[in-house]
Amino acid sequence: MSDRQTTGRMIVVLGGPQGTDAVADLRQIAGITRVASTTDFSEQAVDMADVASAEATVYAELGVAVVAADADQTAALRADVGRRIVAVEPELILYARGADGSPDYVRGYRDGVTDLSARLTSEGDATRALQSYSDTDAYTWGLQAVGVDRTTVTGAGSKVAVLDTGFTFDHPDFAGRTITSQSFVAGEEPADGQGHGTHCVGTITGPAAPAGSRRYGVAPDVDIHVGKVLGNNGSGSDAGILAGINWALASGCQVVSMSLGANVREPSAAYERVGSRALAAGTLIVAAAGNNAKRPDDPGFVGVPANSPSIMAVAAVDHDLQVAPFSAAGTTVEGGQIDVAAPGVDVYSSWLLPQMYNTISGTSMATPHVAGLAALWHQQSGATGRDLWTLLTQHARRLGATSQDVGSGLCLAP
Repeated sequence: MSDRQTTGRMIVVLGGPQGTDAVADLRQIAGITRVASTTDFSEQAVDMADVASAEATVYAELGVAVVAADADQTAALRADVGRRIVAVEPELILYARGADGSPDYVRGYRDGVTDLSARLTSEGDATRALQSYSDTDAYTWGLQAVGVDRTTVTGAGSKVAVLDTGFTFDHPDFAGRTITSQSFVAGEEPADGQGHGTHCVGTITGPAAPAGSRRYGVAPDVDIHVGKVLGNNGSGSDAGILAGINWALASGCQVVSMSLGANVREPSAAYERVGSRALAAGTLIVAAAGNNAKRPDDPGFVGVPANSPSIMAVAAVDHDLQVAPFSAAGTTVEGGQIDVAAPGVDVYSSWLLPQMYNTISGTSMATPHVAGLAALWHQQSGATGRDLWTLLTQHARRLGATSQDVGSGLCLAP
């Protein structure tokens, strides 16, 4: 199964060390002259409308470029692979990995409900569950499962970027909070018109004591950066997502949370370059593994960008710490493994007004749990990048499922 959708543009992974003159290389190799760069913008926050007429946009922190090339230019770029160019690949359309209404999510959620119901009523189910959790008046089941209710660490001093559909900035639970935001979707403000981004932000950094609600945020004191890289329809292109990652790195974020992806089995050379550059810069990128499984018959597969070796792929588990039926399994593709798991079924968090809260499912919901936990570990240890990755995996709780399904296990709070 694949839902590879492309824009017609190309992603070019640039060779040479960071700081290489990519503009000159693109001009010399393929005659591309109208080139924009993230360095042209304050804090490298690209205005996507301003670069719409450029033939290429270079993402300086990442070592990649998005190029609108004709056939001859594309051929010239590909002919240079192995010299100044590392790879040339089509620009993809990616989707929110959760409440976006995509067929794989709806099908996976439906099958998940059916499977959960069957297990709850089946004989001997109590022995299958490692431990069962449920929401209380004080905490969501997910926060209990990962140990947030037993830690004093709050994420203070950590910067987390959430690259998604934006955020509902007038949500009363976040009154008085300083939120840095930027839209990388042309024609749309950072405000969330879909709900998915608001839900993810809430799971990462909802308040420690929300008025009239149970606690749903893992790390209430993080410095949150909201990058709108998916439109209000829940989709976006590589160009906007790469712009968001570039901005997050330039802003010094220690963690980037991406509950998005495409059902494409083959890893992207561009996202592997991005993930490795991020780790070297002290930034951990966590991404949703995907919702394309239809368990038990079809385990699915980890898609782009989570199937990059340098990006942490997050699977979803349910209240009984069983693998969610929609949660994609790891593959033998290099980088296609599951790295960790987190709560992703019936997750309660913030939502658009006037509703304020919503309970939804997906690997999208598991990913912000891990991002928030990464912020807690950063505060507690000072670890960044690869060291932060190691802490999360070393301290994960082993589960009954195989590593193909849950990686190192359930991420836990320090």
